[in-house]
Amino acid sequence: MHYEGTLSKMATEPTEPIQYFLVFEDSFLNMNQVLGRDLSIEFTGYQCLECGKRKKIFRQGFCYDCFYASASAGDWIMRPELSTAHLGIADRDLDYESSVQLQPHIVYLALSSEVKVGVTRKTQVPTRWIDQGADEAVTILEVPNRYLAGITEVALKNHFVDKTNWRKMLQNEVLTLDLLEEKGRIFDFLPEEVRPYFNTDLNEHLKINYPVLAYPKKVTSLNLDKTTRYSGKLIGIKGQYLIFEDGTVFNIRGYEGYRVSLTV
Repeated sequence: MHYEGTLSKMATEPTEPIQYFLVFEDSFLNMNQVLGRDLSIEFTGYQCLECGKRKKIFRQGFCYDCFYASASAGDWIMRPELSTAHLGIADRDLDYESSVQLQPHIVYLALSSEVKVGVTRKTQVPTRWIDQGADEAVTILEVPNRYLAGITEVALKNHFVDKTNWRKMLQNEVLTLDLLEEKGRIFDFLPEEVRPYFNTDLNEHLKINYPVLAYPKKVTSLNLDKTTRYSGKLIGIKGQYLIFEDGTVFNIRGYEGYRVSLTV
């Protein structure tokens, strides 16, 4: 089977285990069905996810011009504490920013390698947790806008990491601890303005099962800019990573906007 198209992050379905789909312009591929089979990947060019032009990708699936112009690539995306729509202040496009920032957001703890604090829109639960390869996740609080979620995350960064150790996550080197117990000790760390939103339902707890046949002992990241062709046996999918039998891992999210040719 042969597929061609522009990479974007895999779509997921929260089943047991998680179902993954690569979606292209005119076709899609259920990646779970490729497990245990050889998969060839060839880099064929670029296509900006914003403007659609065949321009070199600069960052996050955007070409250079779109990354610095698009409302969906503002600094508040990666740093929620910089959100200003709640003040009626625009970064690049107030209508767009209001539609994203002024909706319920979740601050959570996730266990993917160690305990991580993060922020996501309520509508992105559990997708966000799946995308980062979390084995478990628990909601800390739900707030009405992105700014409040952002200042909470900043405060909790003093006590938890805010980035996933992708190597440990893909090697399944995950700490063994009680995530609900971790949640129970953080109230005093929260900013005063978000404490009324603290989620006291300590029974809320999500565990996630990924389609992985075996975890590698060592991992090497596939770089399409340096290795334009690769072939290997797919043995797992976790987060937005494909895991191959030889220890090669490929971060689909990291190559959004890259055009590829796939052969199964």
